[in-house]
Amino acid sequence: MRAGCRPASGTAMQFLFANHRLDTDRRELHRGAEPIAVEPQVFDLLVYLVQNRDRVVSKDDLIASVWGGRIVSGSTLTSRINAARKAVGDSGEDQKLIRTVARKGLRFVCVVDEPPAADGKVHKPLPVKPQQEIRFCTTSDGVRIAYALAGHGPPLVKAANWLNHLEYDWESPIWNHLLHSLALEHQLIRYDERGNGLSDWEVDEISFEAFVRDLESVVEATGLKRFALLGISQGCAVSIAYAVRHPERVSHLVLYGGFARGLRQRGSAEDVALADALAVLIRRGWGQENAAFRQMFTTRFAPGGTAEEMQWLNDLQRITASPENATRLRKATENIDITALLPKIKIPTLVLHCRSETSVPFEEGRLLAAGIRGSRFVALEGCNHLLLARDQATIRFLDETRNFLKG
Repeated sequence: MRAGCRPASGTAMQFLFANHRLDTDRRELHRGAEPIAVEPQVFDLLVYLVQNRDRVVSKDDLIASVWGGRIVSGSTLTSRINAARKAVGDSGEDQKLIRTVARKGLRFVCVVDEPPAADGKVHKPLPVKPQQEIRFCTTSDGVRIAYALAGHGPPLVKAANWLNHLEYDWESPIWNHLLHSLALEHQLIRYDERGNGLSDWEVDEISFEAFVRDLESVVEATGLKRFALLGISQGCAVSIAYAVRHPERVSHLVLYGGFARGLRQRGSAEDVALADALAVLIRRGWGQENAAFRQMFTTRFAPGGTAEEMQWLNDLQRITASPENATRLRKATENIDITALLPKIKIPTLVLHCRSETSVPFEEGRLLAAGIRGSRFVALEGCNHLLLARDQATIRFLDETRNFLKG
C-alpha cells in the first residue's frame, strides 16, 4: 500500500470539511457529532482523495493505493466511490465534494482544514496563510488610496469592485478563500477604491474615470512593469479601460461576473426606476444596525450563502462605506458603458460568468466575451455573483485562471 493512504504511527491527522471530521488515527468519520459507519476500503479511499485534493486522482492511483495494486473490477471500484460519496453526504449527481473529471479520474474539491493533532504537534506541514502588507499612494487629484500586497510569484493585480475593505475582506469567509488561493501562487496586489474601505472617504469625484485613475495610481506606486489583471464585477470594466490605455503593462486579462454596460445603460425603464428606489433606501437605511436594507443587496450577491456568510457580507457593507458614498459608488457603476473599448483589447483574455446569477445577467458576460476578439469564455454553474468557498464555480474559476495565467 502506498504511503499516504494509511498514515504511519505518529502521523495521525484530522481533516475538517463541510461539517465532517475525518480522523486517520481513530479511523473515524463524523458528521457533526454523529459517527458515520464506513467500510475500511471506503475510509482509505476517502483519506487518499482528501490528502491528494490538489490534483485529479486516476483510477490507477486509487487501485495502487487502496488495493495495493491488486486487480479490482470496475464495479467494485464504482461501488466504493459511491459509498465514499454517500458517507460525506454527496452523490454522483451533486458532486459537491467528490468530482468526476471525465476520462481523468476523481478530485476532492471541498475546502479542507487540518488542525494540529491532540498532542499539539503538527505532523504535516500546513499551507501557510499569506500575510498582507497595506500601503498608501496618492492619485493625481490628491486622493489617498489604500493598497495591499500579499504572496510571492508573478504579479496579479485585482481591480477594485463595489465595496471592498482590505483588512475585512482578507479575513471574511466571503473573500478570504479566493484571495488566499491567489496569493499562494502570485504576488497579489489589490486596493480599496476611493470612497470606501481604507481609502479616503471624503472625495470630490466618484466616477468611472476616477476608478481608472485609482488603478493607475496603485500600479505606479508598486513599480510594476508588466502584470496580469483581474477584474470582478465592476472591476472588469475598470480593467478593460486600463488595458486599453496601457496595453504594454498587461500580460493577461481575467474577467469574472462583469459587464460592459451598467444597469442604467442596459436596463429597462422599470430597472432604472428600481435602481432609483434602491438609492433612496441606501441613503435612509444603510447605516442602521438593522440589516434589512443591506440584506437586499446581500441576497442578490450571494443567494446561496450561509447565515454566517450573509452576516459577514451585511457587515462589510456597513463598515466599508457611508450611506452617501455607497449611493455615489453604485450610481457611478450603473452608468458605466465601455462597449466601444472591447474591440480595442488585444491582450489574451479569459471571461467567466455564472449561468444563473441574478446580480449581473449571464448575457452581459457573453457580450463581454463576444466583443473581445479571441477571448475565451467559460460558463460557470451557479447562482452566486460572489465566489463562495464551497461552490463548484469557485473551484472551476481557480482552475481555469491558473491554467490561463500559466499559458
